[in-house]
Amino acid sequence: MNEFSYFEIFKLVVPEAVLVIGALFVLLLDLVQLREHPADFRSAFIATTTTVFCVIGIAWLQVIPQTGVALDGMVVMNPVTALVKQCLLALTALTALVSWRTPFTNHIGEYFALLLLATVGMLFLASAQHLLMIFVALELFSLSLYVLVAFNKTDRQSAEAALKYFLFGGMAAAFALFGFSLVYGLTGQLSFTGIARAVAARPPELLFYGALVMTLAGFGFKIAVAPFHLWAPDVYQGAPTPAAAFIASGSKVASFYVLANVVMIALGSQAGDAGWGHFKSGWQPVLAVFAAISIVVGNLAALNQSGVKRLLAYSAIAHAGYALVGVLANSTLGLSAVVYYAVTYALATLGAFAVVQIVEENTGSDHLDSFAGLKDRSPGLALALMIFLLSAAGIPPLAGFFGKFYVFTAGLKSGSADLGLIWLVLLALLMSAVSFYYYLQVLKRALVLEADESTRGFVVNPTVLAVILLMAIGVIAMGCFPTMFLPEAAGSTPAAVVH
Repeated sequence: MNEFSYFEIFKLVVPEAVLVIGALFVLLLDLVQLREHPADFRSAFIATTTTVFCVIGIAWLQVIPQTGVALDGMVVMNPVTALVKQCLLALTALTALVSWRTPFTNHIGEYFALLLLATVGMLFLASAQHLLMIFVALELFSLSLYVLVAFNKTDRQSAEAALKYFLFGGMAAAFALFGFSLVYGLTGQLSFTGIARAVAARPPELLFYGALVMTLAGFGFKIAVAPFHLWAPDVYQGAPTPAAAFIASGSKVASFYVLANVVMIALGSQAGDAGWGHFKSGWQPVLAVFAAISIVVGNLAALNQSGVKRLLAYSAIAHAGYALVGVLANSTLGLSAVVYYAVTYALATLGAFAVVQIVEENTGSDHLDSFAGLKDRSPGLALALMIFLLSAAGIPPLAGFFGKFYVFTAGLKSGSADLGLIWLVLLALLMSAVSFYYYLQVLKRALVLEADESTRGFVVNPTVLAVILLMAIGVIAMGCFPTMFLPEAAGSTPAAVVH
């Protein structure tokens, strides 16, 4: 952007402005017009309204694409960022529809307003290439999520989960902020381009590596990568299911994208090397250790879970390790793979949580045995659950298979070693086989075992079922036609993302 123009800046943030207006509108609508109506009607109406505002944001990004850099990188728009923002808006709309007639709260306007405000933070996070803006956006969406986790006031687990999430999140924010301050102190820059120039101009000091570790630790919490994962199982278990689904989907997409931008653009010259026998100090060895621990801990811990939400939580930890392989590639292919993997995983996870919500509402539990005979009680739900879990397991031709294929291919082409991160890729392949076992434990009950006669009655909201089936179709379509999604991300290198 050649000159400072408020109008030009506003055009870059129209989707965020639309969602802020939407948040205020649904609050006013619920308080003034709908408060006397039944909760089911209010929930359905406001969920639809929330979806409309998200669709408006998607349409703006699709019909009037914007590119530019404003305020020294505080707002950056390019084709990759626009794609990520559209995916975040779509995931928010799907979360709103999954929350259709949610029974866990009577504060419906506040719930959907917080959902929109959390998305605003994620959108700003996706378009930020400036440390100060990243921190502000992180806090905006994090504070909204803390409250969403605690929204079920009748459940003590919800309050406990929110407290743990807040305490861990506050500590992670402190680490990130301290890391950012050290980076600023060492480089005198806050924008990614300025940091990249300053870091490349001189050898890193010991203090720089301390800043690097603290920064990566802060982001590690957001993506629930080991050893910063301890909050995830309790939060996924205790939060209202739609809120847990949103944390497992939308926040992961935004966090992985900003992490990839930070390390590839701002710290690209200090990547080091994590190839077997070629270790060199930098951010790659640190993230490689995080990825390896996450893959092992997440998959092995999931084997021992009897609740499906905790199983999905540990599965998410393992998937964070898989996605980090793409970040470690530090390349165009790696960026493309991370975007594709994060979005396809988010879609499958959101769908799986939606199925869990219906089962939980009908049986009162998310225990594995609650899924017994799902094929007889709701064939559509059983089919959708099979698609979501097989995609997460990486079975072709579903989207999850190609997500893993792309990140593992990018990992093999990274670094100075002949086969790049082959040690990490082999570990991921081995643990993927392990993950197939615990996914099958759920599918066995849903598709093979018979339901208890006392739990034959099963109520499924037609709107939510339609949304779940739509997500299942999306997982299949993204697997059958992956190149329709990938080119936009593949067309931008880390350097191109800046300008």
